Amino acid sequence: MGVFRKFPRTFWVANTIELFERWAWYGFFMLFANYLTGSSDMGGLEFTQSQKGILMGVGTGILYFLPVLTGAIADRYGYKKVLALAFVIYTSAFIFLPMFSTFTGVFLMYLYLALGAALFKPIISATIAKTTTDETASIGFGIYYMMVNIGAFFGPMVTLLFKGSSNLVFYVSAGIIALNFVLLLFYKEPHRGVVQQTSLTRTFGDIFRNMFSIVKDLKFVVFLFIVAGFWTMYNQLFFTLPVFISQWIDTSVLYHFFEKYIPFISTNYSPAPGVMDAEFVTNFDALYIIIFQIIVSSVVMRMKPLKSMISGFLVCSIGMALTLFSQNVLFTLVAILIFSLGEMAGSPKITEYIGRIAPHDKKALYMGYSFIPVFIGNVFAGIISGVVYQNMADKVMITRQFVAEKGLHLPDGLSNNAYFDHVAQQVNLTPHELTNLLWNEYSPSDIWMVILAIGLGTTLLLYIYDRVINKTKR
Repeated sequence: MGVFRKFPRTFWVANTIELFERWAWYGFFMLFANYLTGSSDMGGLEFTQSQKGILMGVGTGILYFLPVLTGAIADRYGYKKVLALAFVIYTSAFIFLPMFSTFTGVFLMYLYLALGAALFKPIISATIAKTTTDETASIGFGIYYMMVNIGAFFGPMVTLLFKGSSNLVFYVSAGIIALNFVLLLFYKEPHRGVVQQTSLTRTFGDIFRNMFSIVKDLKFVVFLFIVAGFWTMYNQLFFTLPVFISQWIDTSVLYHFFEKYIPFISTNYSPAPGVMDAEFVTNFDALYIIIFQIIVSSVVMRMKPLKSMISGFLVCSIGMALTLFSQNVLFTLVAILIFSLGEMAGSPKITEYIGRIAPHDKKALYMGYSFIPVFIGNVFAGIISGVVYQNMADKVMITRQFVAEKGLHLPDGLSNNAYFDHVAQQVNLTPHELTNLLWNEYSPSDIWMVILAIGLGTTLLLYIYDRVINKTKR
């Protein structure tokens, strides 16, 4: 426990701000994929999986690219001022977003929300880097990552209680973000080094000059592109898994367990009798991290960041692939545990690795570059969860293919759920039986092989990178 006393107050304030920001973000983001593609009779927008992939992939990708710029802005103009601006944009975006239902409208408002998140992102990670030492960095970033996941866990657990009204989901997130205006009063800005007061135009010019100078560092650029593979695989937790669970996985065992022992959960986290909310199941990832992060961080704290990342990425890849392998929800929960253990070992080390090699007066700038692979990973994750998922595993498309092959005729204007129920009636099956039939005939689980290939390829490339770096150092 002695190590905890070595962190200054700003470290704990920054972590608490991060907790509430992640609470607000994941409170809507975990539900976002099913909100975009869900049946209209359940409050969904019925976008195609491809549209969802474009919106979430490109929109979230831009969110993670902008910190390259916003990190330098924070370094120049002050962390506290930029945080205040971020919270204003964040809060208003959550209020406006549910007012739009067209693809263009939702996309534009999501980009506005992304701007608020991008202003926020590099500041807290830079604050953690500035308030930790080589001795406390592993535990410090482990605590930071645990705070992220406490927010990621409680966010969906709270907003799912209001899932009957999609507007309330967004308004709850707006309220949580607004709490950070209070915490900002207690945030003491860490020393930012020598800061030159220049115009915004000059600042952006310097940013792009720095960008080109970093591009010259081939090893660092290669590292960023390799890690993009990890984020491509990782983001399926939010882009693909909630949709896959809602479409294919039988959650009745979990429902009946909670109905017997914790009826509050089966009552409030179930869209229908015998079915658990997909986001509730996915949220076990955050729960596992809350429980095990400090333990895992203690185990890997003496490992070199690259070694920890290689081990973590390998385990993570296996876990994420297995979440898309079976219709058994208990199998899914075990697969999510495997995934989360790899995530805990690998993901925090990315930030730590970049934080260690960044010059002290450019921490936020370099932390901004740590989001480049996340940007690339989100774009490619959007492709996988969009057009690839739509062609390989989307229940809506598979059902329509089944209808065409059987020569069935259905009325126009049906919601996705009503369409599926009508198909089941025409072939004299229950919806559950039709789901199993489609699973066996069309093998939507084959998408697990795509995810595993991406993860294993990333792990192999990082292993080669590590060997080359060590050889060069010798």
